[in-house]
Amino acid sequence: MSAMELLLWARGPGLGIAVAIFLFGMTLRLFEIYSLGRKTDLAAPRSPTPGSGWRTVFSRSLPYQGTWHRSGLTVITGFVFHIGLFIVLLFLLPHIKLIHSLTGLSWPALPTSLVDLVTVLTLIALLVVLVHRLMDPVKRLLSGFGDYLAWAVTFLPLLTGYMAYHHLLLDYTLLLALHILSAELLLVVFPFTKLTHTFTLFIARWYNGDIAARKGVAS
Repeated sequence: MSAMELLLWARGPGLGIAVAIFLFGMTLRLFEIYSLGRKTDLAAPRSPTPGSGWRTVFSRSLPYQGTWHRSGLTVITGFVFHIGLFIVLLFLLPHIKLIHSLTGLSWPALPTSLVDLVTVLTLIALLVVLVHRLMDPVKRLLSGFGDYLAWAVTFLPLLTGYMAYHHLLLDYTLLLALHILSAELLLVVFPFTKLTHTFTLFIARWYNGDIAARKGVAS
C-alpha cells in the first residue's frame, strides 16, 4: 500500500471505524457506571448538599499546598500536558475543520505558531512524566501495561503531528497518514483504558462532594 493509499484509508474507513469504536466503548463504559445505581440514603443530611458536588469539582482541580512540596514536578508537568493537549486538540485549525466536518461545530483557531510551541511543551512534559515514572520506585511499582499504553497513544499523535507539520525525517504524505492513524488508535484505545478519566473524573468528584456534604465531611 502506498503512502497516499494509506492516507486515503485513514481519512475514510479508518476514521469511521475508530469513531464508531470510540462512541460504542464510551457509551458502554458510562452505562456500566450509571447502571451501578446509588442506594437511597435514609439518614437526614448533616449539612445542605446543593452545590457541594460542583464545589468539589473545582476544589479538587487545584493541588493542596502539601502536594506542591512533595510532588511539585508531577503537578507542573500534569497541568502543562493536560492543558497543552486541550489547546492542540481544540484550537489547531485543521482539527477545528475536522470537528466541523463531523459535527457542524466551529470556533476561532489560535495562531499555528502558538499551537506549535504548545505542542513542543506538551511533548516535553509527557517525556518528563515518563522518565519520572520510570525513575521513581513507587510509581514504577504501581505502573502497569495500561499506564504505559495510555502514555504512548497520547504521545504519538502529538509527535507525528509535529513531525508532519515540520516535514521531519519521512515523506509528508506518510507522516500525515501516520498522524491520523495514531489519533485513530487513541480513539480506539480510549474507552478501554484509564484515559476514560477524561469523562469520569468530574462525575466522580461531584459524587464524592455530594456524599461528603450529606455526611458533614469537608471535601
